[in-house]
Amino acid sequence: MKRVLSLMLLLVVSAWPSQVNAQTVNHGEPFIIINKANNKLAFIDDNEVQEILPVGTGKSQELTPEGLFTVKVKAVNPYYRKKNIPGGDPRNPLGSRWIGFDARNTDGRIYGIHGTNQPSSIGKFISNGCVRMHKSDVERLYDKVPIGTKVLITLSNESFKTIAKNMGAIK
Repeated sequence: MKRVLSLMLLLVVSAWPSQVNAQTVNHGEPFIIINKANNKLAFIDDNEVQEILPVGTGKSQELTPEGLFTVKVKAVNPYYRKKNIPGGDPRNPLGSRWIGFDARNTDGRIYGIHGTNQPSSIGKFISNGCVRMHKSDVERLYDKVPIGTKVLITLSNESFKTIAKNMGAIK
């Protein structure tokens, strides 16, 4: 019985992106997809997948929340509150940019896409929930992503193009 329930849950999770209300994603506007299955981030804009970049995500599947979120906060050289480390300090684990989104009913200051002072962590399941990127990648992305951009975090075997189509972000 447990095996049947697990299989049913896996099928629901695999189909999840196509079940989200596509009208919450505006066709042709900037859109970010983070796939925890391969630790990659896709930046969608102008009806195309513009870039696919490596990321680091949560140590466990539960740490990096899945769902459709909205960018609420952006910061250059963000302050790291947990350990009182100022922005720009080489000890700051958030790196040079913060793109915060409203996962789990937060305000964009808890969960985010950010740089890292540990570039070897990119591509790994290593964070406490945030999405880590290489410095040059997050700085480039930061400049392209306005407040209000939708961020989809998923665990999927589908291509980024298929996920974006299912979400209504591209034709």
